[in-house]
Parts: sequence; structure tokens; C-alpha cells
Amino acid sequence: MLQIVIQGRGGQGAQTAGNLLAMAFYAEGRQVQCFASYGGARRGTPVSSFLRVDDRPVRLRCDIERADAILCFDASLLEGRLLACAHAGTLIVVNSAHPPVHFAGALPGQRVLPVDGLAIARRHGLQRIVNSALLGALACALGAPSRAALARTLVEQSPKLHDANLAACEDGYASIEAQLKGIAA
Repeated sequence: MLQIVIQGRGGQGAQTAGNLLAMAFYAEGRQVQCFASYGGARRGTPVSSFLRVDDRPVRLRCDIERADAILCFDASLLEGRLLACAHAGTLIVVNSAHPPVHFAGALPGQRVLPVDGLAIARRHGLQRIVNSALLGALACALGAPSRAALARTLVEQSPKLHDANLAACEDGYASIEAQLKGIAA
């Protein structure tokens, strides 16, 4: 079972990202469970979205205590509570303009892949809406869901700006792909 935690701040789209990711996995025939947790329902407060993906029905009904992957919309949230569910094998994709080496000292032993989702979103006219870029980045890092399933989900679920969301998703994917090739080299 793949367990993913998505962390952001109210208004950044972490809950929407979790729902979109769940739909993309479901479109590939996977079983999914997606739920959110948030404090005060207002902009800026921490918001978490949790996702479980498996080939069999997901019957586990508790918070994710040991994440396989974390998608973090705001690097300032990479601390205590969020990192408590991380272990040595947890993949962390974070929205940040900093290079990977920046996180090596702060998060020793963690595999952190930063992607500048904000720059990607702005480049495609999405202003501060980073969901598509970060989802593309996470999909590349995990190797799932497929680009095609994620693209279909974005087109079907995005209320507007389909081309911009698809382009941002591709750029997020390409950003992580380039980092992974650099790591492998």
C-alpha cells in the first residue's frame, strides 16, 4: 500500500491536490482512500490531505503514521508534526526554489526533491496556483500515476485554464526528471 501525505496551508490547494491525485490513481484502476485534516478553516492555517493507494480495497481507517511520500506545498511546514510520519525511505517533494543540497543539512537522511512550483505556475499564467506543477513533480518522483492519467484528470477536473495546468504539470514532471537524472549520473 502506498501512503502519501500532502501538507500545505489553507488556500494553497493541498486538499484539492489530494483529491486530484486520488482521481488519477482511481482512473488507473487502483483502489484509493483520500481524506483531509485541517484546523481552523481559514487561509494560512496548516491543511493536510492523506491518500492511500493499493491494488486491493483499502480497509485501514486511521491517520497515516508512516508515509511513503510527502508532498509539501510550503517548505516552512517541513518540521515536527509533518516529519514525524517520515522515515528513512520517505520521499519528500517540496515546493521550493532552493536546490536539493539546501535540505541535506536540515533534513539529514531524507530524500528531498525540491521543485519551484511557484515559478512554474507563474510562467504558465496560474499565478500562485501550484497544484498542477507539484502533482507532476510527485508523479515523476513516484513513477505513478501515469502522465496520461494525471493529464486526463487535470483536464476533466480543472474548471478552466486546461492548457496552462497541463503545461505546469509537465514542467513539474520535467523538473524532477532532471534532478533524478542528475542524481543517477
